[in-house]
Amino acid sequence: MRSKSYTNNVEFMSKTTYRVVVLSVVKHGYVASGVGAHPRFELAVVADDADRPDWVHERNERFALDHGIPYVRNVAQAIGEHDVQVAVVSSEAERHCDLSVRAAEAGLHVIQDKPMSNTLSECDRVVDAVARNSVKFLMWNRNLLPAVVEAKGAIDRGDVGDPYAFHVDFYFAKDAGPPIGSRRTNDPPMDWLETLKAAHATGADGGLGVEPMGELGIEGCYPLAYMAMLTNHKVIRVFARTAAHFHQLYQDNDVEDLATVTLEFENDLVGSLCIGRIGAASHPDIGEIKLHVLGAKGALVVSEARPEVGIYYRNQPEDEFKNHRLLAADNDYLLADDFARAIDTDRPSILDAEKSRAITAIVTAALESGRTGLVVDVG
Repeated sequence: MRSKSYTNNVEFMSKTTYRVVVLSVVKHGYVASGVGAHPRFELAVVADDADRPDWVHERNERFALDHGIPYVRNVAQAIGEHDVQVAVVSSEAERHCDLSVRAAEAGLHVIQDKPMSNTLSECDRVVDAVARNSVKFLMWNRNLLPAVVEAKGAIDRGDVGDPYAFHVDFYFAKDAGPPIGSRRTNDPPMDWLETLKAAHATGADGGLGVEPMGELGIEGCYPLAYMAMLTNHKVIRVFARTAAHFHQLYQDNDVEDLATVTLEFENDLVGSLCIGRIGAASHPDIGEIKLHVLGAKGALVVSEARPEVGIYYRNQPEDEFKNHRLLAADNDYLLADDFARAIDTDRPSILDAEKSRAITAIVTAALESGRTGLVVDVG
C-alpha cells in the first residue's frame, strides 16, 4: 500500500507504457531504476557514445546487465532501433544537457538527473530543444516527499497566511574523503574525477565529472526546487558566502562544501539557504534538512526526512544511516507518476526545463556572489 499522499493525489491516467532509453548511467542508477519501477515506464536499452572511457562503459554495462536490457555504444542507433519514447539522462554532470538536447531533438521526452548543468548556455540549449520539439522535461528532485507535499498543502490552504520569508537548511551528512588538514604538506592535490569515481560505491558521487562542482552546484537544486514549489515568485538577486570548510577534496579543487545564500524574490519576499556536505560523523541521519516558512498568520517548520525509523545494532557499518525515511521510495514513484501525467495531459512536469534553468541561474549568481562578495542579479 502506498502512502496517503499518493492515494490522495493520483488521478486516473491512460494505460500507455512508455519505453525508456537510459542515456548513460554512470552517476545515479536510482533515477533510471526509479523510473523503471513505475508501471507506466519500461526500461528498454542503455546507450552511450562509443568514445567514452572504459570506466563509463563498465558502469553502463553493469546497469544493463542488472536490468536484463542491452547496452548499445551508439546513442542514435539505440534510439532508432528500440522504439523508445522517453530518455533518462544520468551521465557525468557536464554531459547532462548535451544528452538531453540530443534526446529532445530525436522527439523523446526527457528525465534528467541533477544538476541541470554548470553553465547557463547549456541550460538554454535544453529549454530551446524541449520547446521546439514539443516534448516534456523533468529534473529529478525531492519535492514529492510527504513532508514537502504537506508543507505545500498548508500554504495553499492559507494555514500560515501569505508567506513572506523562506529558509532551508540543507546539510548532507556525507563524507568526501579526508578532512581539511589531515593530509601531509607535500601531498599532491586530490583529483576530482578520480575521487568521485571511487565514491560511487557509497553514493557520494553526486558531482561526478571532469569539472569540479561545489555543494551549491551539486545539491543546490533540491532546496531551491522546494522554494520554487512553495512560491511562484521569481528570485531577482542573491548574496552568498562560500567556503571549503570540511573536506580536502573541495579545498584542493577550489569549490565550496559550505555556503549561505540570501535570496530576494519579487514582491518583497525573502529567502535564505544554508547548505553543506558536513561529514558522516556529524549527524545520525541523512543530514539536517528543514524548511522554515514565515507567514502573516503563523509559521511552518518542516523536517524533510520525516516520517522515519531509527535502526541501531552492534557492529553497524559506519557508512550505514541509522535513520531511514519510510516513504522515500514514494518520491521516486510519484515523480515518475507526475511525468506520465505530464505526457498524457500535455502539461508541465513538477520541475520542467524552464524552472530547472531558473534554478541554475540562481546557483550561478550565488557562486559569483561568493567569489566577489557582491550582491548579484539573477540572469
